[in-house]
Amino acid sequence: MQRILFFDCFSGISGDMTVGALLDLGIDQEQFLNEMKKLQVDGYKLEIKKSTKKGITGTDFHVILTHHHHDDEDHHHHDHRNLHDVERIIDESELKDHVKVMSKKIFRLVAEAEAKIHGKPLEEVHFHEVGAMDSIVDIVGTAICMDLLEVDEVYASPLHVGTGFVHCAHGVFPVPAPATLEILKGVPVYNKGIETELVTPTGAAIVKAFSDGFGDIPAMEIHKIGYGLGKKDLEIPNVLRVCLGEKKTKKIVL
Repeated sequence: MQRILFFDCFSGISGDMTVGALLDLGIDQEQFLNEMKKLQVDGYKLEIKKSTKKGITGTDFHVILTHHHHDDEDHHHHDHRNLHDVERIIDESELKDHVKVMSKKIFRLVAEAEAKIHGKPLEEVHFHEVGAMDSIVDIVGTAICMDLLEVDEVYASPLHVGTGFVHCAHGVFPVPAPATLEILKGVPVYNKGIETELVTPTGAAIVKAFSDGFGDIPAMEIHKIGYGLGKKDLEIPNVLRVCLGEKKTKKIVL
Protein backbone atom coordinates (compact mmCIF):
# COMPACT_ATOMS: atom_id res chain seq x y z
CA MET A 1 0.00 0.00 0.00
CA GLN A 2 1.23 3.46 -0.89
CA ARG A 3 1.45 6.18 1.75
CA ILE A 4 -0.14 9.41 0.51
CA LEU A 5 0.12 12.93 1.91
CA PHE A 6 -2.40 15.59 0.89
CA PHE A 7 -1.93 19.32 1.47
CA ASP A 8 -5.30 21.08 1.89
CA CYS A 9 -4.40 24.73 1.25
CA PHE A 10 -7.82 26.35 1.85
CA SER A 11 -6.06 29.14 3.79
CA GLY A 12 -2.86 29.21 1.78
CA ILE A 13 0.53 27.85 2.82
CA SER A 14 3.70 29.17 4.42
CA GLY A 15 6.86 27.57 5.75
CA ASP A 16 5.92 27.71 9.42
CA MET A 17 2.41 26.44 8.73
CA THR A 18 3.87 23.48 6.81
CA VAL A 19 6.26 22.40 9.57
CA GLY A 20 3.51 22.84 12.15
CA ALA A 21 1.04 20.73 10.15
CA LEU A 22 3.53 17.93 9.52
CA LEU A 23 4.57 17.83 13.19
CA ASP A 24 0.87 17.74 14.09
CA LEU A 25 0.60 14.38 12.31
CA GLY A 26 2.46 12.89 15.25
CA ILE A 27 6.13 13.13 14.27
CA ASP A 28 8.34 12.57 17.31
CA GLN A 29 9.39 16.09 18.31
CA GLU A 30 12.62 14.96 19.95
CA GLN A 31 13.63 13.13 16.80
CA PHE A 32 12.75 16.21 14.72
CA LEU A 33 14.77 18.53 16.97
CA ASN A 34 17.74 16.17 16.88
CA GLU A 35 17.65 16.25 13.08
CA MET A 36 17.36 20.06 13.12
CA LYS A 37 20.56 20.27 15.20
CA LYS A 38 22.39 18.70 12.25
CA LEU A 39 21.92 21.99 10.37
CA GLN A 40 24.67 23.30 12.67
CA VAL A 41 23.68 26.97 12.69
CA ASP A 42 22.81 29.21 15.60
CA GLY A 43 20.96 32.49 15.95
CA TYR A 44 17.54 30.95 16.52
CA LYS A 45 15.45 28.85 18.88
CA LEU A 46 12.26 26.91 18.22
CA GLU A 47 8.92 27.14 19.96
CA ILE A 48 6.50 24.29 19.22
CA LYS A 49 3.15 24.32 20.99
CA LYS A 50 -0.47 23.30 20.64
CA SER A 51 -2.90 26.16 20.12
CA THR A 52 -6.18 26.98 18.34
CA LYS A 53 -7.36 29.11 15.41
CA LYS A 54 -11.09 29.72 14.99
CA GLY A 55 -11.81 26.63 17.10
CA ILE A 56 -9.37 24.33 15.29
CA THR A 57 -6.60 22.85 17.41
CA GLY A 58 -3.22 22.43 15.74
CA THR A 59 0.51 22.93 16.11
CA ASP A 60 2.08 26.38 16.16
CA PHE A 61 5.68 26.28 14.90
CA HIS A 62 7.56 29.47 15.66
CA VAL A 63 11.16 30.33 14.83
CA ILE A 64 12.49 32.91 17.30
CA LEU A 65 15.59 34.75 16.11
CA THR A 66 18.13 35.35 18.86
CA HIS A 67 20.56 37.51 16.80
CA HIS A 68 23.70 36.54 18.72
CA HIS A 69 26.06 37.96 16.13
CA HIS A 70 29.60 39.09 16.80
CA ASP A 71 29.58 42.27 14.75
CA ASP A 72 27.60 44.34 12.28
CA GLU A 73 29.36 42.82 9.28
CA ASP A 74 28.39 39.31 10.38
CA HIS A 75 24.85 40.51 11.07
CA HIS A 76 24.60 41.92 7.55
CA HIS A 77 25.89 38.66 6.09
CA HIS A 78 23.23 36.67 7.91
CA ASP A 79 20.43 38.96 6.74
CA HIS A 80 21.45 39.02 3.06
CA ARG A 81 22.50 35.59 1.83
CA ASN A 82 22.56 34.52 -1.79
CA LEU A 83 21.79 31.03 -3.09
CA HIS A 84 25.44 29.96 -2.86
CA ASP A 85 25.57 30.97 0.82
CA VAL A 86 22.44 28.98 1.63
CA GLU A 87 23.55 25.92 -0.35
CA ARG A 88 26.94 26.00 1.43
CA ILE A 89 25.22 26.02 4.85
CA ILE A 90 23.13 23.01 3.80
CA ASP A 91 26.01 21.12 2.16
CA GLU A 92 28.32 21.60 5.15
CA SER A 93 25.67 20.37 7.59
CA GLU A 94 25.25 16.81 8.87
CA LEU A 95 21.73 16.52 7.45
CA LYS A 96 20.75 13.39 5.53
CA ASP A 97 21.57 13.56 1.82
CA HIS A 98 17.91 13.40 0.80
CA VAL A 99 17.07 16.28 3.16
CA LYS A 100 19.90 18.33 1.66
CA VAL A 101 18.69 17.67 -1.89
CA MET A 102 15.08 18.64 -1.15
CA SER A 103 16.06 21.74 0.86
CA LYS A 104 18.26 23.01 -1.97
CA LYS A 105 15.54 22.25 -4.54
CA ILE A 106 13.08 24.46 -2.61
CA PHE A 107 15.59 27.31 -2.26
CA ARG A 108 16.48 27.15 -5.94
CA LEU A 109 12.82 27.49 -6.92
CA VAL A 110 12.62 30.71 -4.90
CA ALA A 111 15.97 32.04 -6.17
CA GLU A 112 15.07 31.41 -9.82
CA ALA A 113 11.75 33.21 -9.37
CA GLU A 114 13.39 36.19 -7.62
CA ALA A 115 16.07 36.37 -10.33
CA LYS A 116 13.46 36.50 -13.08
CA ILE A 117 11.27 39.08 -11.32
CA HIS A 118 14.15 41.43 -10.54
CA GLY A 119 16.04 40.86 -13.78
CA LYS A 120 19.23 39.68 -12.11
CA PRO A 121 21.57 36.71 -12.57
CA LEU A 122 20.88 33.91 -10.09
CA GLU A 123 24.11 34.50 -8.16
CA GLU A 124 23.22 38.18 -7.61
CA VAL A 125 19.86 37.47 -5.96
CA HIS A 126 20.07 38.17 -2.24
CA PHE A 127 17.39 36.59 -0.08
CA HIS A 128 15.78 39.03 2.30
CA GLU A 129 12.58 37.46 3.58
CA VAL A 130 13.58 34.05 2.24
CA GLY A 131 17.26 34.07 3.17
CA ALA A 132 16.60 35.04 6.76
CA MET A 133 17.28 32.35 9.31
CA ASP A 134 13.60 31.61 9.92
CA SER A 135 13.06 30.66 6.28
CA ILE A 136 16.12 28.41 6.25
CA VAL A 137 14.73 26.66 9.33
CA ASP A 138 11.24 26.40 7.80
CA ILE A 139 12.53 24.87 4.57
CA VAL A 140 15.01 22.46 6.15
CA GLY A 141 12.42 21.62 8.83
CA THR A 142 9.90 20.73 6.13
CA ALA A 143 12.41 18.51 4.32
CA ILE A 144 13.22 16.74 7.62
CA CYS A 145 9.52 16.14 8.36
CA MET A 146 8.87 14.79 4.87
CA ASP A 147 11.85 12.45 5.21
CA LEU A 148 10.61 11.18 8.58
CA LEU A 149 7.08 10.58 7.21
CA GLU A 150 8.38 8.37 4.37
CA VAL A 151 5.46 9.06 2.03
CA ASP A 152 5.28 7.64 -1.49
CA GLU A 153 3.08 10.27 -3.12
CA VAL A 154 2.23 13.90 -2.32
CA TYR A 155 -0.73 15.87 -3.64
CA ALA A 156 -2.14 19.31 -2.93
CA SER A 157 -5.37 21.21 -3.39
CA PRO A 158 -5.56 24.36 -5.53
CA LEU A 159 -3.96 27.19 -3.55
CA HIS A 160 -6.00 29.96 -1.96
CA VAL A 161 -3.62 32.87 -2.56
CA GLY A 162 -5.45 35.93 -1.18
CA THR A 163 -5.49 39.41 -2.72
CA GLY A 164 -4.52 43.01 -1.98
CA PHE A 165 -0.97 44.25 -1.42
CA VAL A 166 2.00 43.22 0.72
CA HIS A 167 5.03 45.16 2.00
CA CYS A 168 8.28 43.47 0.91
CA ALA A 169 11.96 44.39 1.08
CA HIS A 170 11.61 45.78 -2.45
CA GLY A 171 8.48 47.87 -1.77
CA VAL A 172 4.73 47.35 -1.96
CA PHE A 173 3.80 44.40 -4.18
CA PRO A 174 0.45 42.97 -5.31
CA VAL A 175 -0.76 39.70 -3.78
CA PRO A 176 0.26 37.09 -4.77
CA ALA A 177 3.76 38.59 -4.64
CA PRO A 178 5.45 38.41 -8.08
CA ALA A 179 7.96 35.77 -6.96
CA THR A 180 5.17 33.66 -5.47
CA LEU A 181 3.16 33.81 -8.69
CA GLU A 182 6.23 32.95 -10.75
CA ILE A 183 6.80 29.84 -8.61
CA LEU A 184 3.14 28.87 -8.97
CA LYS A 185 3.18 28.68 -12.79
CA GLY A 186 1.30 25.53 -13.73
CA VAL A 187 -0.36 25.27 -10.30
CA PRO A 188 -4.13 25.90 -9.90
CA VAL A 189 -4.78 28.98 -7.74
CA TYR A 190 -7.80 31.06 -6.67
CA ASN A 191 -8.80 33.84 -4.32
CA LYS A 192 -11.97 34.51 -2.34
CA GLY A 193 -11.40 38.22 -1.73
CA ILE A 194 -9.45 37.89 1.53
CA GLU A 195 -7.09 40.85 1.51
CA THR A 196 -3.85 39.39 2.80
CA GLU A 197 -0.94 37.28 1.57
CA LEU A 198 -2.01 33.67 2.13
CA VAL A 199 0.72 31.97 0.10
CA THR A 200 4.32 33.03 0.76
CA PRO A 201 7.20 32.38 -1.66
CA THR A 202 8.52 29.75 0.76
CA GLY A 203 5.12 28.05 0.98
CA ALA A 204 4.72 28.12 -2.80
CA ALA A 205 8.17 26.58 -3.33
CA ILE A 206 7.56 23.85 -0.75
CA VAL A 207 4.29 22.70 -2.29
CA LYS A 208 5.70 22.97 -5.83
CA ALA A 209 8.80 20.95 -4.93
CA PHE A 210 6.99 18.08 -3.22
CA SER A 211 3.63 17.74 -4.98
CA ASP A 212 3.07 15.06 -7.59
CA GLY A 213 -0.17 16.75 -8.62
CA PHE A 214 -2.83 19.32 -7.72
CA GLY A 215 -6.59 18.94 -7.44
CA ASP A 216 -9.22 17.40 -5.19
CA ILE A 217 -8.18 15.03 -2.44
CA PRO A 218 -7.26 11.69 -4.06
CA ALA A 219 -9.01 8.42 -3.28
CA MET A 220 -7.34 7.44 -0.04
CA GLU A 221 -7.99 6.02 3.39
CA ILE A 222 -7.10 8.79 5.84
CA HIS A 223 -5.21 7.69 8.94
CA LYS A 224 -3.98 10.98 10.41
CA ILE A 225 -4.87 14.67 10.04
CA GLY A 226 -2.60 17.52 11.03
CA TYR A 227 -3.18 21.27 11.36
CA GLY A 228 -0.42 23.85 11.17
CA LEU A 229 -1.40 27.22 12.57
CA GLY A 230 -0.68 30.45 10.72
CA LYS A 231 0.00 33.75 12.45
CA LYS A 232 -2.93 35.71 11.00
CA ASP A 233 -6.42 36.31 12.38
CA LEU A 234 -8.80 36.09 9.42
CA GLU A 235 -12.48 35.44 8.80
CA ILE A 236 -11.50 31.86 7.94
CA PRO A 237 -9.21 29.64 10.05
CA ASN A 238 -5.61 30.53 9.12
CA VAL A 239 -4.43 26.92 9.18
CA LEU A 240 -2.88 24.42 6.79
CA ARG A 241 -4.48 20.97 6.88
CA VAL A 242 -2.57 17.85 5.90
CA CYS A 243 -3.99 14.35 5.54
CA LEU A 244 -1.84 11.24 5.75
CA GLY A 245 -3.16 7.90 4.59
CA GLU A 246 -2.97 5.06 2.11
CA LYS A 247 -4.06 4.47 -1.43
CA LYS A 248 -6.15 1.30 -1.54
CA THR A 249 -5.86 -1.11 -4.44
CA LYS A 250 -9.05 -2.76 -5.62
CA LYS A 251 -9.45 -6.44 -4.94
CA ILE A 252 -10.65 -8.46 -7.90
CA VAL A 253 -13.17 -11.12 -6.91
CA LEU A 254 -13.30 -14.04 -9.36
